[in-house]
Amino acid sequence: MKISSTVEGRERFPLRVRYPRELRDDPEALKKIYMATPVGVQVPLGDLIDIEYVRGPQMIKSENTFLVGYVLLDKKEGFAEVEVVDEATRFIEDQITSGELEVPAGVSYKFSGSYENQVRAEKKFMLVIPLTILVIFFILYFEFKKVPVTLFIFSGIFVSFSGGFIFMWLYGIEGFADFSLMGANLRDLFQMKEINLSVAVWVGFISLFGIATDDGVIMTTYMESLFKKAKPESIEAVRSTVIEAGKKRIRPALMTICTTLIALLPVLTSSGRGSDIALPMAIPTYGGMLIGIITVFIVPTLYCWRAEYLLLKKLKSLKE
Repeated sequence: MKISSTVEGRERFPLRVRYPRELRDDPEALKKIYMATPVGVQVPLGDLIDIEYVRGPQMIKSENTFLVGYVLLDKKEGFAEVEVVDEATRFIEDQITSGELEVPAGVSYKFSGSYENQVRAEKKFMLVIPLTILVIFFILYFEFKKVPVTLFIFSGIFVSFSGGFIFMWLYGIEGFADFSLMGANLRDLFQMKEINLSVAVWVGFISLFGIATDDGVIMTTYMESLFKKAKPESIEAVRSTVIEAGKKRIRPALMTICTTLIALLPVLTSSGRGSDIALPMAIPTYGGMLIGIITVFIVPTLYCWRAEYLLLKKLKSLKE
């Protein structure tokens, strides 16, 4: 109880009277303290109240002026963080709606943690990925100045994009590549497991988009040059010119693909520090380049179809 205060210069200190420590240092001693009643009778404190000894919080935390408590949890292997949070949120809301879980007034909950980075990154990639594709398209267009030719080369992006997802799907299949080669199991060697979409995976796709158009550029550049020189005047001449260009440029195209695939092998087999990020980044690129091999046939075929169409249109106009 504060009975007075002392003044020392500009400082003021309260003077308090306290019960002797030896008479209040444990709950049993507190129960024996006598309290004066209005009628003057002294009554032990233990007859008036119940005293319990409980462990309190080691630290009181607050955020935005509200008290906060943390419940730490982790996900099981094979589940994405965002998926776990969405399922947990749905479960809690269902429990509250059904009345099985009662949330006291003034109490709220919020999921926080590394999954928030994933959510923010996905929102950014919704803008970054279309912008990247658009930039690649314009770069190709400024090179060839022809929209159809640009779209032919651009088809390699869609082919490789599907290849990346196919390879990620195969990684999650238990029986895929489950055999030994030179004493090493391929699934263990390449750490094959279910791959969830993450920031690293989308970065891998962005790098894949740039590589996927290389083969189409190699093929188309040579065909453009060859057609300017040969100037074929028949369907047979157009097809032979395309085949000649394809034979001359298939080796450099395959060289580009093979060097990329070989360069990614150490990343796919790595298990040291940083491999948890490098591996998801390399998987879509590797799968996209594997499937992207067919672009060495798709691009010349589309180019030949366009050249035949323009030739037939030209011949038709001459006849008229």
